[in-house]
Amino acid sequence: MSGTLNKVMLIGHLGDEVKLHYFEGGNCIGRFPIATNETYTNKQTGEKVTSTEWHNIVVRNKAAEICEKYLNKGDKIYVEGRLKTRQWQGEDGVTKYTTEIHVQDFTFLTTKQENTNSEPQASARKTAAAPKTHNAERQEPQSSMAASEQEDDLPF
Repeated sequence: MSGTLNKVMLIGHLGDEVKLHYFEGGNCIGRFPIATNETYTNKQTGEKVTSTEWHNIVVRNKAAEICEKYLNKGDKIYVEGRLKTRQWQGEDGVTKYTTEIHVQDFTFLTTKQENTNSEPQASARKTAAAPKTHNAERQEPQSSMAASEQEDDLPF
């Protein structure tokens, strides 16, 4: 095969709030960490072990603003994107590296508000609304709602 592929798909929980940085011209970038967990049983001790991997997530422009507005620490999210490694000079003169996931699509799986509501309200809401899916490249939420329903300030 002559082509290449750089694609990452993760489902995890936010480890911190979304932090936005605005640039001249109105563009912005949002950054937040998500944690993915792996649980296995240690064969020698029989003990269950959970291993957590942290991922640096980057979203841009409207997608970043949507994430900042609706996501909180602990929320579960699906992200799809590309791996990108950056390097820079630290204050001590040492070259530093970081690997990030630059998001192309994302879906809110749970939010803190959904987790804190009582069970009857949460189950009624789940039957009435689909997961919130967004395409970060197009910077528009995907929706099948009528135009009159899209006039509110919700992005989905």
